[in-house]
Amino acid sequence: MKVAVFGSQTYDRRFLDEANARRETPHEFVYFEARLRSRTAPLAAGFPAVCIFVNDEADAETLKILAQNGTKLIALRCAGFNNLDLQTAAELGMTVVRVPAYSPYAVAEHTVGLILTLNRKIHKAYNRVREDNFTLSGLLGFDLNGSTVGIVGTGKIGLIFAQIMHGFGCHLLGYDAYPNDEFKKIGDSRYVDLPELFANSDIISLHCPLLPETHHIINEGAIAQMKKGVMLINTSRGPLVDTEAVIRGIKSGTIGYLGIDVYEQEDQFFFEDWSEEIIQDDTFQLLQSFPNVIITGHQAFFTKNALTAIAETTVCNIADFAAGKELKNAVKLPH
Repeated sequence: MKVAVFGSQTYDRRFLDEANARRETPHEFVYFEARLRSRTAPLAAGFPAVCIFVNDEADAETLKILAQNGTKLIALRCAGFNNLDLQTAAELGMTVVRVPAYSPYAVAEHTVGLILTLNRKIHKAYNRVREDNFTLSGLLGFDLNGSTVGIVGTGKIGLIFAQIMHGFGCHLLGYDAYPNDEFKKIGDSRYVDLPELFANSDIISLHCPLLPETHHIINEGAIAQMKKGVMLINTSRGPLVDTEAVIRGIKSGTIGYLGIDVYEQEDQFFFEDWSEEIIQDDTFQLLQSFPNVIITGHQAFFTKNALTAIAETTVCNIADFAAGKELKNAVKLPH
């Protein structure tokens, strides 16, 4: 099958080509660096399948252009699908598939990396030592052992994160609309409501999907309930956090540390090189200026294990569609 791959980077091409080469009947991948938008959708004319990532935009206008030009399948090489208008896709008779799981360990481990870096000021210590400055003032951290970690979302990633933090000797509080029995088996973990989680956690980590009910789950009211000096981590989806409210929380001292791998407006510049440009986002630039904030560019998923799994599942999803097989990874409208 001929597939237009949007927003492709060199690593996408490498892993997709490797997975594709292992198939008896390979697909024909055509790579576009451009992200999918209504203005770039005509590039896919004549392609029965389009492959997209988290920061491509498959809104109603874009989907209509794709459908008019013959596209029948949208293959997401990611788990989330909040960037796709599922209702319009269904109305146009388009099939949507995704990669529901690749490496939850990758995201969970990156989350722990952010926590350790923020806590022990590893980024600051690295820069000091490179300048032959071996003073310790300003590098004071705290023991993770005995700390309380609040985990919002206890699915595959949240569960693995919980297991890792239990290994550090942390107390675990969880919140999930659909409680996971496996979470309850970890040490002294227990489910609580959000106000209790906010009020009692030294570290709060977000691992829930982006849904209408979770949009800005971290807002002014939520921050007001938190411990002074709390550490907030988001490696899930940017819009879970009201960035303006978080900035006010940092200024007031309520949020003592912030580690994010995602950002509300990241689709404007993440995955691109802006080092020679001026980013026209004052909110993002302000976040970068705080000494107790670490931002990574949506790289939590970025391990060879995860990219291999993403490519394999994506290639199989497309093959199953081409063969008319049942699509176990299809994304359907909720009933």
